[in-house]
Amino acid sequence: MNRADQLIKLKNTAHWDIVVIGGGATGLGTALDAAGRGFKTLCIEKHDFSSGTSSRSTKLIHGGVRYLEQGNISMVRNGLFERWFFLKNAPVATRRIPFILPVYSWWRLLYYGFGLFLYDVLSGKYSIGKTNYLSKKAVIAAIPEIRKEKLKGGIRYFDGQFDDSQICLALARTTIGKGGTVVNHMEAEGFIYNGEKLTGVKLRDRITGETFTITAGAVINATGVFADELMQKDDHTHRKIITPSQGIHIVADKKFYTSKEALLIPKTTDGRILFAVPWHGRVLLGTTDIKVESTAEEPVATDEEIHFVLDNFNSYTRQHMSVSDIKSVFAGHRPLVKTHNLISTASLLRDHTVLVSHSGLVTITGGKWTTYRKMSRDAVNKAIAVSGLPFRRCRTKNQKLDLGPGRDHRLSAVSLHPDFTYTEGDVITAVRENMACTLEDVLARRLRMLFLDARAALQCAGHVCRIMQLELGKDDNWTREQLSAFDQLAKKYLPSSDLLHER
Repeated sequence: MNRADQLIKLKNTAHWDIVVIGGGATGLGTALDAAGRGFKTLCIEKHDFSSGTSSRSTKLIHGGVRYLEQGNISMVRNGLFERWFFLKNAPVATRRIPFILPVYSWWRLLYYGFGLFLYDVLSGKYSIGKTNYLSKKAVIAAIPEIRKEKLKGGIRYFDGQFDDSQICLALARTTIGKGGTVVNHMEAEGFIYNGEKLTGVKLRDRITGETFTITAGAVINATGVFADELMQKDDHTHRKIITPSQGIHIVADKKFYTSKEALLIPKTTDGRILFAVPWHGRVLLGTTDIKVESTAEEPVATDEEIHFVLDNFNSYTRQHMSVSDIKSVFAGHRPLVKTHNLISTASLLRDHTVLVSHSGLVTITGGKWTTYRKMSRDAVNKAIAVSGLPFRRCRTKNQKLDLGPGRDHRLSAVSLHPDFTYTEGDVITAVRENMACTLEDVLARRLRMLFLDARAALQCAGHVCRIMQLELGKDDNWTREQLSAFDQLAKKYLPSSDLLHER
């Protein structure tokens, strides 16, 4: 998967059946669906693959336990159905993971037990593990850090886990294998029309500055929280439909949570649920749900959100995790479709929406990682109907994802940092085979170091950047610019100085 090769295909193709704008889960999933049906497909991403919301998830493949309380049975069933196919189509990059819900009153044990047994029943033949009750002793054995006082027992159920950025790369790679073209750091600057009908896109390469004009049978807007911006480019009278919601995650050392099973905290102080999940040798805690007034390409966790996650985790465990123990904290924005008189985003459903503008622009927004395949199918079906392309059935239900060749042990095995297994060879592979163009691409999404330990990422940034400079043939000015930009970025993945100095 080489960017130069993809650019050659882009330059040599004047007309595309389907152009997808957005290189996150939905955009890349849509591109794979379209390419798999035999359509000439192009997917472009303004920044890097999964650089937005898609890389900032809780890394779970699930039906949505909390949606049962809201009574949205069909949404849960769809999620459980898609969960099974997600795990089936990327078995090396996903895994089944047990969750334990600790309970501190007998009636809640029955209440939550009923909900989780229903969760299992709804999965039907797509079940990935049977739900069962646990004694107090069994819960403590499974999670040594759990708060023991008044603990009555618990419930174990199963969901899936994955690495979001890795799966996005796999979607891109599989799309290319199906004949599609995918290009990161390529921006859609405007549209082309024939009368009132949308017929093409104006593109700009953010790496070289080169511009392109292409025509398309259908254009799909899969830009997530930024969908309104593209819809306004298409129609200046468009009224915003996205209500952004922010959620954060905290990553800490595994000593604070040594269990191999995940923890589900069923009731936080704001009525949500909270997870503690083992991830890449650390523990991932999240998430929050707060309304924000505007979207941001690099959202930042608020001090209040950080306190919320720490306080709720500490209240259910015997740990006393503090701000200084945080290795990394990252925030993401969810695209929720607006409702009238919105007060809180916590109760909004994460189901997806497909819209078509007067010009024929198809917009797919909302949803969640687990259901990306269903969202993609719906988007392509709508694009076919709008554009008059010949109908061809979706083929992604059993499409195995291409996860790439893995590590090349012939390359340098020099370690990048003593706390990680990443090597110089991983950086070289990221550039040569996985379309990494910037220091952020490598340290945030190809290696995940920024998300796992922001300070460690900063410590090895210079080493990584020098390797990239040689691979990409860049000069010293490029390296200085990359290091400066990454330094500013990494600071957003650490608690504020004010928070660190709180007494």
